[in-house]
Amino acid sequence: MTPPLVAVRMGRFEYAASLALQERLLEARAAGAIEDTLLLLEHPPVLTLGRAARPENILVDREELERRGFEVHEIGRGGDVTYHGPGQLVGYPIIALDRHRRDVRRYVWNLEETMIRAVAEYGIEAGRISGLNGTWVGERKIGAVGVRIRRWITMHGFALNVSTDLSGFGMIVPCGIEDKGVTTIAREMATQGSTRAGDRAEAPTRTQVESRVAEHLATLLGATLEWERPESLERV
Repeated sequence: MTPPLVAVRMGRFEYAASLALQERLLEARAAGAIEDTLLLLEHPPVLTLGRAARPENILVDREELERRGFEVHEIGRGGDVTYHGPGQLVGYPIIALDRHRRDVRRYVWNLEETMIRAVAEYGIEAGRISGLNGTWVGERKIGAVGVRIRRWITMHGFALNVSTDLSGFGMIVPCGIEDKGVTTIAREMATQGSTRAGDRAEAPTRTQVESRVAEHLATLLGATLEWERPESLERV
């Protein structure tokens, strides 16, 4: 029997609340109380610092961040500093890697491949850069990956820029990489449209991209996609 991947659209969700929910779901997954679960959401403006984060990669002081309405969280995922905000699709898979082989590199590859396949549906050719995590359009990062594995169960995950205001990335050195840019699905589609007269497609909504991302991740994991409402998590 094909195992399920349960996807849940959470909408706009505060970062601290999402972290607490992930911790609760990880414990439930370890106990066998839930199936593999994918949270799909959007955060208010927030900077997150992974285990390898360097303070100098935040380019403005905390007072300025607070003035602009940004939160800052130090967390347990891998990687440096990154930005989350409106227009960005964040995915937090709570997945037991025992079911999918204890292969962290393959899991990270699957997250990157999920984003590569999703943006390809909008005419965007993305790929990887050797030695760097994430999903790239040329030298521009369109999707980030940062994961944590505990008891062979995953948390944290990926962030795909759909229509994100990129000025948020201007306050940091994204992922500690100084010589690369950042982009979005909307920007890449607009650029393509401007070079092909009469062929400008409308950029997708975050909800539309959520569907594509969930479908591709389920396929890569060999799972059957099932959708649940956020209320279903209240029973966990």
